Amino acid sequence: MEKQKYERPFLKKMSAGMMDKSGTQQPEFTPVTHIDDVSLKQIIADYGSPVFVMSERKIRSNYQSAVRAFSTRYPKVQFAWSYKTHYNNAICNIFHQEGSWAEVVSGFEYKKALQNGVPGSQIIFNGPDKHADELKLAVENNSMIHIDHFEELYILIDICNMLNTKARVAIRINMDTGIYPIWDRFGFNYESGAAWSAINKIVESDVLVLTGLHAHIGTYMLSTAAYGVATSKICYLAKECKNQLEVTIKYIDLGGGFPSANTLKGAIGLVPTPSVDEFADIITHTILEAGFSSDDLPMLILESGRVLVDDAGYLLGSVLANKKLSDGRKAIIMDFGVNIMFTSFWYDHKISPMQEYSSYNEEAVLYGPLCMNIDVVRESVTLPLLNRGDHVVVHKVGAYNMTQWMQFIAMRPNIVLIDTNGKTHIIRKAENLAYLEQLEMIPEHLKPSK
Repeated sequence: MEKQKYERPFLKKMSAGMMDKSGTQQPEFTPVTHIDDVSLKQIIADYGSPVFVMSERKIRSNYQSAVRAFSTRYPKVQFAWSYKTHYNNAICNIFHQEGSWAEVVSGFEYKKALQNGVPGSQIIFNGPDKHADELKLAVENNSMIHIDHFEELYILIDICNMLNTKARVAIRINMDTGIYPIWDRFGFNYESGAAWSAINKIVESDVLVLTGLHAHIGTYMLSTAAYGVATSKICYLAKECKNQLEVTIKYIDLGGGFPSANTLKGAIGLVPTPSVDEFADIITHTILEAGFSSDDLPMLILESGRVLVDDAGYLLGSVLANKKLSDGRKAIIMDFGVNIMFTSFWYDHKISPMQEYSSYNEEAVLYGPLCMNIDVVRESVTLPLLNRGDHVVVHKVGAYNMTQWMQFIAMRPNIVLIDTNGKTHIIRKAENLAYLEQLEMIPEHLKPSK
């Protein structure tokens, strides 16, 4: 009898609780009064409402768990923190202290990473809009430049010729992984042969050194199988580089896209979210079975963002008013809206009361304070009775909200970090009128008379 291959077991968190008739978990109204043993009422008293709160303890725990999931399955793993997910310097430096490199998609993010002490050789420069001066800076700092299109490839060759130096490069590859729509606006297509053409142009140049292959197949991906397909195709190209071009690929980069535990809008019932372990299983297994020799086994780079930081972020806010809409529905007006909670457009965020509540609850629409009709935090949420001045906690807001937020009508609030010792720190001050107007200039003929 053939011996079966050993598969490492792992624990998967399951949801529990009473379900309603659609299979959706019924809401839990346990008051959330503390985060990491710090009183939320005290945070509001000290820093105002609304206020974002980030847990350093949770960030470090998430990162360490993700690294463990991959490094226990594969010998050469490196994470690169996705700056676009949350580029506050304090948050970035938590990840860098844990050993993460930096992955950036713009010139200002690249400069932030350098200022945060990340060596240029540990910065991955992605994105379709790299300016010539930014590419020059990346070349001079020996960064890994992921080429997105042929125009960028040619510009980079010119820059290297001008500097009389070589650049470490990879190409971003888009492909059919069974998930639609395909993210084919980024990088070079695998099926059409554009990726192989770009590889050949790089190898034929005298100044570009092909060191990696990169694929980022989507965001909030719920299919582990898609990563298996992407990894298989990337590995095939890496082996073809070795066999046909005598080029050894040093690393393969599978990007990010792992989902957090947030609930997508429109989800009916319990939608299973794969764990990081499940993604790690299929990705590492595919590489190990691809046929690389031990000397040519590539480093695996992950650019995870959302899955590492989303559940480490909270938004504390206050009730402004209760209303009845013309169709009879209840409306609750909060002091925060989509201007600072952009992810309200695609998530049904969990909302918890911060204080004790009555046994009666009611379905309501949760609105923000902005003077526009699309300022809807939750289109439908069941909450206990809340009065003006009561507080709520919005969960899992650590990813993208503090990079995609906008200054509109209301100023952006404080961001507070709770460190691993339970001490609070402002890591971004609330905006004021002076901050808003500091870049404005009034022509002399329009200045108000004194």
